[in-house]
Amino acid sequence: MKHKEYSIPFSGLKQGKHRFGYVIENKFFESFGYGEFNGAKIDLEVVMDKSSTMLELGFDARGTVNIACDITSEPFDLPLAATMDLVVKFGEAYNDEDDEILIIPHGEHQVNIAQYIYEMLVLAVPQKRVHPGVADGTLKSEALDRLKALQPKEKQENKEESDPRWDALKKLITDK
Repeated sequence: MKHKEYSIPFSGLKQGKHRFGYVIENKFFESFGYGEFNGAKIDLEVVMDKSSTMLELGFDARGTVNIACDITSEPFDLPLAATMDLVVKFGEAYNDEDDEILIIPHGEHQVNIAQYIYEMLVLAVPQKRVHPGVADGTLKSEALDRLKALQPKEKQENKEESDPRWDALKKLITDK
């Protein structure tokens, strides 16, 4: 089974809350074929509340991912925070069609959460990834200089001459 370290064996655990800690690094994302991160260091805590009929899992992730800026292609560390809840119920057959409810067969004794961790963390990254130095103007980059040079120039408004016919019409609008 792929990602064995993310399988939680719940059959021998007592009812109540149990905590599991993981450190997610870039090799985790590479195992899914996701190569957009240059690096990753994310601390993940999973709290499982076991009852007789179901498992409730709460995921809480905090850390950083190193990605390339969409504007300048400069790498930077993006802070990442994500939370997710998952309910695991028991049924006749495996069913993961719902994002928040996982149904596993009655005979199962462990649940693998790797896919849920992957989806939660990838979806926590914003679609537009902008280096913080671009927003505050502190980043000096050749790409930014080139973009600034190619930026369209502001049009100069021509207020020297105006047609008196239009001035009379504009006056009608403002005289109300």
